[in-house]
Amino acid sequence: MYDKCQTAKFSSTSGKFAGPGARRPKQSTEYGAQLIEKQKIRFSYGITERQLSNYVKKAVHIKGAGTAEKFYEDLESRLDNVIYRIGLATTRRAGRQMVSHGHFMVNDKKVTIPSYTLKQGDTIKIREGSKASKLFLGVTERNKDYIVPEWLNFDLNKMEGKIVTKPKKTETFIDLNAVLEFYSR
Repeated sequence: MYDKCQTAKFSSTSGKFAGPGARRPKQSTEYGAQLIEKQKIRFSYGITERQLSNYVKKAVHIKGAGTAEKFYEDLESRLDNVIYRIGLATTRRAGRQMVSHGHFMVNDKKVTIPSYTLKQGDTIKIREGSKASKLFLGVTERNKDYIVPEWLNFDLNKMEGKIVTKPKKTETFIDLNAVLEFYSR
């Protein structure tokens, strides 16, 4: 039945041609590495290509050095990301959904925009009507051992978070400079 596939052409040990599915891995180029880094950022923060491009443009237009730091600050200062960093959401995607469903208040105003940029001194609270929701029932038990980043402050008793300082780059799995170079082409 499969006699045609039993020839040397299709065996995995033959010399030049190892079969239709076995190809040599391509050598990674600088462009390919930059593209992979860009996609890592897009998927980990859950943002679109246009949003990422806008964050890069905004960071590049800032005078002086520190473009990568400004880029990182803008990404980390998103409301959906801060909800994740505080520990109220298990993932950024869950944080995004919680924000868009109107469960949070920033400076005593209801905010439903996940990309809302928070500034130093802003306070984030769970809306009174949402505190009884199933989403927030086990938060105190889940966050007993959770360490909030030093640029954030979270009070478990009040269920209130605050931006203390600007976020500092602590992520090691993302190469921000590669993404900035990708968009400078």
